[in-house]
Amino acid sequence: MSFIWPSMLWLLLLLPLLVLLYLWLLARKRKSTVRVASVNVAKLALGKGPGWRRHVPPLLMLLAVGALLVATARPTATITLPLAERTIILAMDVSGSMRAEDVKPNRLVASQEAAKAFVNNLPREVKVGVVSFAGTAAVVQAPTTSRDDVLAAIDRFQLQRGTATGSGIILSLATLFPDDGIEIQHVTGQRNFPGQPIGKKEDKAFVPVPAGSYTSAAVIMLTDGQRTTGPDPLDAAKMAAERGIRVYTVGIGTTQGEIIGFEGWSMRVRLDDETLKNVSVLTHGEYFYAGTAEDLKKVYESLSSRMVVERKETEISALLAALGALLAVTSAALSVWWFGRVA
Repeated sequence: MSFIWPSMLWLLLLLPLLVLLYLWLLARKRKSTVRVASVNVAKLALGKGPGWRRHVPPLLMLLAVGALLVATARPTATITLPLAERTIILAMDVSGSMRAEDVKPNRLVASQEAAKAFVNNLPREVKVGVVSFAGTAAVVQAPTTSRDDVLAAIDRFQLQRGTATGSGIILSLATLFPDDGIEIQHVTGQRNFPGQPIGKKEDKAFVPVPAGSYTSAAVIMLTDGQRTTGPDPLDAAKMAAERGIRVYTVGIGTTQGEIIGFEGWSMRVRLDDETLKNVSVLTHGEYFYAGTAEDLKKVYESLSSRMVVERKETEISALLAALGALLAVTSAALSVWWFGRVA
C-alpha cells in the first residue's frame, strides 16, 4: 500500500491521545464514590457490572477513527481486476524450421496443439485473432469470439520459407489498430489491409503512450528461429511499445539448433532467444522458453491465466472510509443495545 498524501498520516498520532483520554475518564469515574451504610447494599444496588462489554464500543470507535484518518492520506493498492474486454493476437511462426522434431512430434504440431488448448481455456468473451508469419505475414483469422473459427485457422497452417518475426509483430499491430494507417505492404506483400488503404494516415498526429499501458489487447508470438528477412523485430517491438501493447514471446526449440531439410535445401535452425527477450522487455511483456511439448503446454496455461486479468494501482480511500463508518455505527449500536445510550 502507498499513499498519495502521506503527510496526513501524522494525524494517527491522535489515536494514542484518545486512548489516554479514555483511560483518564475511567480513572476519574472510579474516584467518584458514594458513601453507603453497607458494602452489601452497594453491591445489590449496582447489580452485575458491564465487565468487558464497556470497552467494546470505545475500541470500535477508536478503530473507526483510525480507518478514517488513514483514508485522509488517500491510500492506493495494487489489486487484480478482471478485464471487461480483451483481444489477443496469436502470432505463430510457420517457417520451414517448424518441421524440426526436437519437440515431439514436431515443432509445428506441438505449437498448434498448445495454441488450441490455450484458446479453449480463455473466457468466451475474449476475442482471439491469428497471424501466421514466415517470409511474409498474413492474417489467417481476424479477431473473433468464435472458438471454432480460431481453431480451424490454426489447423490450416502451411509451412513456408523464411522467418520474418518483425513482420508478425507489425501485422498483429495493424490487426489491432486498423485505423492507425500502419504500413503493411512490406510485411505482407499485399496492397491493402481489410478496411484500411495502405498509406492512409490518421487525421490527428500519432501520440505514443507508455509501454504496456494498453490493457485491452496483447500479442503472443511463438517462433523457433532467427529472423532471416523482413523488418527488425526490435523496431517492430518499439512500435508495439509506443501503442502500449505487450508482446509475450515464446521460444520453442533449442539454442544450439538442429539441421533440417525443406524443399531441397538444408540448414541449421537456432532459437534466437536473446532477441525474443529484448522484444518482451521493450513492450513490458514476458519471455517464455519451451524446450518440449509439455513445456509449451505449461507456458500457454500460464498465459491463459494472465490474459484475462490486470493488476492495477487503485485508490482505496472510499473503502477505508466505508469501513470507518461501519465501525462507528456498530460502536453506537452496541452502546445503545447494552447500556441504553451512546456512551
